[in-house]
Amino acid sequence: MSRVAASNPLALHRFRPCFRAAPRSSSLVATPPAVRFRPRNRGLRIVACGANPDPTESSTSEKLVLEPSSENDSTTDQSTSPSPNVGLPDLPNKSFNKQIAVVSALAAVGLFLSGRLDFGVSLKDLTVAALPYEEALANGKPTVVEFYADWCEVCRELAPDIYKVEQQYKDRVNFVMLNVDNTKWEQELDEFGVEGIPHFAFLDRKGNEEGNVVGKLPRQYLLENVDALARGEASIPHTRVVGQYSSAEARKVHQVADPRSHG
Repeated sequence: MSRVAASNPLALHRFRPCFRAAPRSSSLVATPPAVRFRPRNRGLRIVACGANPDPTESSTSEKLVLEPSSENDSTTDQSTSPSPNVGLPDLPNKSFNKQIAVVSALAAVGLFLSGRLDFGVSLKDLTVAALPYEEALANGKPTVVEFYADWCEVCRELAPDIYKVEQQYKDRVNFVMLNVDNTKWEQELDEFGVEGIPHFAFLDRKGNEEGNVVGKLPRQYLLENVDALARGEASIPHTRVVGQYSSAEARKVHQVADPRSHG
């Protein structure tokens, strides 16, 4: 038998596939321009691609780029970064506190003075300004008679209100103060039925009683009654009204040195 070559019975030539890349043509493919990424305030690895890479060199090159932080970048960061004090009101300074203290002090002084103008009026002041009882009955004007006592708390409390009404109507109405501790007025105490003080008796031009009120009442009551007397009304709007009062039985009777005194 003839020996057949087992290696290649068909006598086919062996060949290796060979693929060759077609050469790049600069005229057909447009290479994009180099792209560079610029880091901000830190070092980054940058991949730089050249337009016409040299085949003898590596297709890519790596660089470590360190750029110092620029003044513009720091300014931009400061402008864009939120401020911790944004939206919070400014705290008052020492000058502002001093202004508040001065204004508060002036307001306190004004309030104190206004209070003294009203509440500084005492029963003694009303007594000094009051008209003698006999003279009031003789001058042809309506009269308000107040029975009081120096120890009467309600009388002292109402003194500023009585003073205001008196200042408003003193030209048309008489205001008389009779101290229940004075034995001189025993007859008047019985005549007007005084059991509690302060006791206000409202007399017309002829000295006749139109009505009375007793104790602590709103100033408007007294004001409306006095106004009715000044206008010559036949009656007063508030009569036989009783408020908080001091009992006349607790009066401290004493002998008055001057019997002509109306106090």
